[in-house]
Amino acid sequence: MTSAAEIQVLYFAALREAAGRESETVVLNNGETAAVVYQRLAAQHGFALPQERLRCAVNHQFAAWDTALKAGDILAFIPPVAGG
Repeated sequence: MTSAAEIQVLYFAALREAAGRESETVVLNNGETAAVVYQRLAAQHGFALPQERLRCAVNHQFAAWDTALKAGDILAFIPPVAGG
């Protein structure tokens, strides 16, 4: 019996539009960080925003891009917000 380490990924604004969805379940590879998951999903969905322009959050708290992820985590990619 195999158990996949799955996380929930949340998308906002331009990333949501590019992915065509608000969220998705992603299977983690061993030792993946938030940065690695973003790179993988950026290639899959064609995200135009570079990682340096985004923030990430793990389990509803801002986190560093080198945060190691574990099964059950919620990872959010947050693009810059324009306002005035």
